[in-house]
Amino acid sequence: MLNTITPHSISLNEAIALTSRFRANRTPNLALSETFDKNSVLAMLAVADSTQMRIYLGEKENGDICSVLVAADAAGNDLLPPILSSSDGEGDTLILEDAIRCPQLCPPSSPLNE
Repeated sequence: MLNTITPHSISLNEAIALTSRFRANRTPNLALSETFDKNSVLAMLAVADSTQMRIYLGEKENGDICSVLVAADAAGNDLLPPILSSSDGEGDTLILEDAIRCPQLCPPSSPLNE
C-alpha cells in the first residue's frame, strides 16, 4: 500500500484523474506544471528545523498564478529569511519561485500531462 511509504502518496490513476480534471477546467493564467530544480528544493529544506515543505499560490504582476515554496518546521511555522529592505535574501533560509513553467517550456509527454 502506497500510504505506508508516506501519508501523501497517491496512485498513478489518482494522479492522472487529478491532472486531467485540472487541464479540462483550468483558466489560462494557471500553469499546467511548474518544475523546480532538485538542488534548490534540497537547499531550501536543508535549513535547521525544516521538516516539511509548504506551497503557497501567488500571482505575478502579469496575472499568472505561480507556486511559492517555503520550508516549515514540525509545528507548521514557515521558516523564512528576515525581511530586508532590498530584494536580495541573505543567510541559508530560501524561498523558491521562478519555476520552469508549462506552458512555455513543458516536460516530455507523460500520463500526467496528456
